[in-house]
Formats: sequence, C-alpha cells, structure tokens
Amino acid sequence: MNISCLQENLSKGLSIVGRSVATRTTLPITNNVLLATENSRLKLAATNLEIAISCWIGAKIEEEGAITVPARLLTEFVTSLPSDRIDLSFAPRTHTLQLRCARFEARISGMDAQDFPPIPQVGDGVTVEIDPQLLHTAITQVIFAAATDDARPVLTGVHTRLEGKELTLAAADGFRLAVHKSSLISPVAEKTEFITPARSLAELNRLLPDQEEPVKMTVGANRNQAVFHLDNVEIVSQLIQGAYPNYNQLIPQECKSRAVVDALSFQRATRSAAIFARDGSGIIRLQVTPGKMTISARAEEVGDNLGELDANVEGEEAKIAFNSKYLADVLGIIDTAKVALETTSASSPGIIRPLDSDNYIHVIMPMFVQW
Repeated sequence: MNISCLQENLSKGLSIVGRSVATRTTLPITNNVLLATENSRLKLAATNLEIAISCWIGAKIEEEGAITVPARLLTEFVTSLPSDRIDLSFAPRTHTLQLRCARFEARISGMDAQDFPPIPQVGDGVTVEIDPQLLHTAITQVIFAAATDDARPVLTGVHTRLEGKELTLAAADGFRLAVHKSSLISPVAEKTEFITPARSLAELNRLLPDQEEPVKMTVGANRNQAVFHLDNVEIVSQLIQGAYPNYNQLIPQECKSRAVVDALSFQRATRSAAIFARDGSGIIRLQVTPGKMTISARAEEVGDNLGELDANVEGEEAKIAFNSKYLADVLGIIDTAKVALETTSASSPGIIRPLDSDNYIHVIMPMFVQW
C-alpha cells in the first residue's frame, strides 16, 4: 500500500471509527483500525464485534493494499501532526506502516488485514430513509432513558418500530420511559419492530448534526443486524434479541392535574433543588396549587430550598416527588418554551411533555415521601 491524504481528513476519519474500537477484549486485533484502499479512496474501519463503523476519505492511491494497526497509537500520532499531506506505505512482509508528514515520520507495527473481523453485510430486509435532523431529535429525546446495567438486557436498547410512515423510538430503565414519534420519508410495507443497542444509537447520533442527506437504514430479514448509511460513513450494529415490555401500559391515559410552566424556569428551579437533593436521597418535591407550582428539596443535615413558578393549572391540586436526576434529564432535552406536568396522584407515574406537541411523552415513576 502506498497512498497519500490530508492530515485533517485522516484525523477526522480516525475519530469517527475510533469510537467502535474494543477497549476490553480477548481478541487483540479488535484494538486495531483497518486501513484499506477501496474504490480510489481510503477506507478506515473498526469494530468491537457489537458495532462496526467504516469511514471513507479521499486519498491519492499509488499502490493498493490493506493493514491493521493499533487504533489509539495511530490516532494520537496523526492528531499531533501538522495540517499537511501524510504519506502512508507499508511492506507486507514486515507488517509495518510507515507515515511521513512534513518533517515527521513514524513506523507502526501492525497485523495482517486478513485477520481483521469481517464487517457484517446486511442484505435483504426492510429499508427506510429518515431525515437526519428528525432522527437526531428522536434519539436525543429517548436514549438517556435506556438502562445502563445488564440486569435486563432488552432495556439497554431502544425499541424501534416502523409502521406506515411513522418511526417510534422508546427507551425505559424501570424508573422512567421516553417515547418519541417522527415521520419516515417513505412508508414501509409492513410493520417492523426491533431493539437497537443504546450505544449504537449514541454513536450514530454523534454524526447526525453534520449529515445533510437522508439516513438510509436497513434491518436484516432475521432482525439480528441493522446498518445505517450516512455520507461517507456506515454503521453496522448487532440488534438485541428478546421481547421488549409493552410500554404503552405504563402511560397514564388520563390525569387529574395539569400544570403548564415555562420550560427554562422549570429547568432552573430543578437544578437549584438538585443541589439540596444530593444529600436528601435525590428527592425533589413538586406541589401544584392554583396559579403556581413549587419545587423544593431538603436534606436533614444540610438545609432546604424552595422555588416557585407561575403555572397555568387545570384540575385538582397535586403533590408528587421525583428523582432529581430523572427530572433534570428530561427537562434538559425539551426544546419548547412551555412544558406540561400531568399527574393523577402522588403514587402514580407523572408525565412530562412539551406543550402543543404530541410526538413526545416522558413518564417518570414517583418517589414515596412524607409530606
């Protein structure tokens, strides 16, 4: 292999694929990144066997070839180089990659590209196209609610449903539930459901703000893999097998109290209360009375605080307590001016939703406290 490319392009490509490099593995080659010539471009690829990311960058190809080298070492060295042309070459016999850039050069010992795990190919299945900004909003508003421990593996993923022209993403960890609905560019012929690992969607979400063309997503016929096609980037993810809980049963169908408040003020008051809630089991108390909502927290050995917001209240007065982190998380991703809090009782789930929007709903389980 004998090629040249710009340092800026190589550094960016390595940062994209580097997120899928294995950190703890019994297969050393998954600590490496694959460099290979393909269709007059340089292909970079990395995988941890659960997610694989490939990226193509422009390059001048003088001699084709492929090699794998330690991802962290290569990335750190390339990042340290000046913004100039990088020449890369390697000798197949020694498996050593040589880099030259301006007055810098390095040699990195690699491994045979043929030993690199093959990137899965997702063939026949269901294919849809999604507006990248709509998808970015959908992922952002649900992914934080997915579970982070493996006690229930299905909850570490995001339930994805394709039906007609609607895409529904849902995530839950047993204490909260986030559901977002958005539209597909074209309808699907049949209803399709699967569970995508939250981490895979997080890596996809990082790249969406810079994406201009629609994202093409293909789900394998046996529902065990999905591939996301972006501009010069491809993400292949294993899917989580299992039955996702029927989350619609967790969403209250009616409420006895509804308070509409300014979203930014609600977020600020929650942030203030969370300071005291840290030493009080993370509990924030919300109380709705005619014309206002109070947000308070107290810790026996530290003190207490109380914030008051103007509210447009419908229905009965209400009291409910939430975990401060869960409340702060959802308020941090709502981008509308007003937000509604809907409750039934102090012991029933509460609902947070953006005002005048029916495409997002967030359910939080209450905490039981002494009032």
